[in-house]
Amino acid sequence: MKKILFICTGNSCRSQMAEGFARTLKWDSYSAGVNPSPQINPNSIKVMQEIGINISHQTPEHIDKFLNMDFDLVVTVCDHAHETCPVFTGNNKQIIHQGFEDPDNAIGNDTEILGVYRRVRDEIMNWLTIILKKEY
Repeated sequence: MKKILFICTGNSCRSQMAEGFARTLKWDSYSAGVNPSPQINPNSIKVMQEIGINISHQTPEHIDKFLNMDFDLVVTVCDHAHETCPVFTGNNKQIIHQGFEDPDNAIGNDTEILGVYRRVRDEIMNWLTIILKKEY
């Protein structure tokens, strides 16, 4: 089974959604943050549950936990993590960046905010479906 790590700043939204979705594509998936939040954003859990993926058991982790591990693919999903990501000392076949908007910054009423989470979720899923099935 191929192994993937998603990195974000807080590890509460985008990287957690990516981890959950990659698991459905049969990847051994993990996520981490350069400055992890205390918990996963509840809106991320909610929009993933809407499509049948449970990420409520996942927890934000610090990137340092994974620096010496080997991965087939390491993906930064936000610009801040891409800029501040430490050097990986494990045997990593490829490190790539694919930035997505941070839904945690969404403003508006509950419906509008959840709409941003859904859009970002769908962007992550569409990108991962293409990249992980075709190139890896």
